[in-house]
Order: sequence, then C-alpha cells, then structure tokens
Amino acid sequence: QVQLVESGGGLVQAGGSLRLSCAASGRTSYAMGWFRQAPGKEREFVAAISGSGSRIYYADSVKGRFLISRDSGKNTVYLQMNSLKPEDTAVYYCAATTLRWSPLVKDYNYWGQGTQVTVSS
Repeated sequence: QVQLVESGGGLVQAGGSLRLSCAASGRTSYAMGWFRQAPGKEREFVAAISGSGSRIYYADSVKGRFLISRDSGKNTVYLQMNSLKPEDTAVYYCAATTLRWSPLVKDYNYWGQGTQVTVSS
C-alpha cells in the first residue's frame, strides 16, 4: 500500500511559480506521476519520474516550464511549476504506478487527494 499527500497548491498570477509536493508513505520506490484535472475536463498527464529518478517525462504543454524531481530520503516528489498560465488552473494529483512509468491514468494504482492550483490572468 502507498499513501500520497499533496501540498503546495494555491492562487498565483500568470507568470508566477508554485512548487507542489507529494509525500509518500508505504512502498515509496514506485515511479510517480503528476496529473491535473480542470473543471469539465478529463484528468491529464503532466509529468512522471522513474523510481530511481533517472528518467523523466513531460507533457508537451508543460515542457520547459515544469520540473519534476524526487527526494528519496524524504519520500517526496516535487513539481516545480514556472511561467504559469491561466490554462494551468486545475486540481493537481500525484500518483504512483508499479510500471516503469506511464502517461495513462489507468496505469496508476495509487492517488493522492489533489491540490488546487489557480492561475489568475
């Protein structure tokens, strides 16, 4: 079992930055992903990092603006979000998968409760 708790969301102006954290307990060596879901839209992939941290993947929409990282000593995965845009507004979820990695929601076994990110124009 894995428990995931996100934090760090909030309200920020366009062009600003936020750092989301995802604290994991239980088995913490899984590959991890960040997803987001805007009102009325499907949950979508944002970024993923392998269990070792050696492989990283981003959605095209956030490439060059967001950075995913993990601190194994703290059992925490981070999502640094820079140059935020109003279209980044969503609930952000972290998730764990037993696969090496995946951009698909269905491949993730464990989910956090989500944290709201709102970007004002």
